[in-house]
Amino acid sequence: MVKEQRIGWTGLIAVLVLAGCGSAPKAPEPDHSSRYTMKQDRAPSGSFDVSGLQDAVPRYEAPRTAGNMSQYQVWGKTYRVMDSNEGYVARGVASWYGEKFHGHKTSNGEIFDMYSMSAAHKSMRIPSYARVTNLDNGQSVIVRVNDRGPFHGDRLIDLSYAAAKKLGYKSQGTAKVEVEAITVRENGAMTLAGKPFKSGTVVPVTDSDSAPNERQAPDLGLFVQLGSFSQPDPAEALLARASNVLQRPMRVRQVTTDTGRFHRAQIGPFSDEMEARNAQSLLKSNGFAQSIVLTDSR
Repeated sequence: MVKEQRIGWTGLIAVLVLAGCGSAPKAPEPDHSSRYTMKQDRAPSGSFDVSGLQDAVPRYEAPRTAGNMSQYQVWGKTYRVMDSNEGYVARGVASWYGEKFHGHKTSNGEIFDMYSMSAAHKSMRIPSYARVTNLDNGQSVIVRVNDRGPFHGDRLIDLSYAAAKKLGYKSQGTAKVEVEAITVRENGAMTLAGKPFKSGTVVPVTDSDSAPNERQAPDLGLFVQLGSFSQPDPAEALLARASNVLQRPMRVRQVTTDTGRFHRAQIGPFSDEMEARNAQSLLKSNGFAQSIVLTDSR
């Protein structure tokens, strides 16, 4: 009986050896029993070109229960989900996440793709959309929020690897940002931080635009202009910085000249020149050295 058992094992080993010679060895399947197989997150190897990567396109999505419990706990801390994202705007620190979570489920059951324009937020309802502006360089992206986090320190939002790279802070790891919720209704109407919004624009104030804007000011008097840009995002970012120094009405005024269309970051109106000059002096002492005082007609 013992002899027969030895012959059986020998034959089995021979069969396995021959089978191995007939095909290339297969890589072991990753063990997903602990969900994440990497201890530390990281960027993918090689270079990923984001120059042609398009922003997420906001669209209406029916409310879901997945990922939207009124409150939940992570590491002993309780977080609450907002009843609505309407009007939400906040500033804080953004981080990013990549390979460790790539291919795994997000909080609402979708699959995380680090090459997509997506994000995680602790309290916004998901899925939803948001415009995120890097306050250091003025660049903005639109992302689809479909996950929960980040749960480290005081971080406000976690962007996908691709979104962080497009926003210009992937190498640094974190950046100070402004997050503005984009709400899309069933009829397609959208709001940005509670104000009317059209995808692909920032709803700048123009001479013929009667729609309200979060930085809109009456078209009269004197203004302190901080800068003029071919794109609206740098103008918005400049005003975001200025709002930490001076609590006055602000606007992005869109004008068309012989040399093209420009977006002017302006503060005002001021009732007289002395008031405008005092504001200009305060701004200059806080790093805004290139401002000018002008009338609304210029």
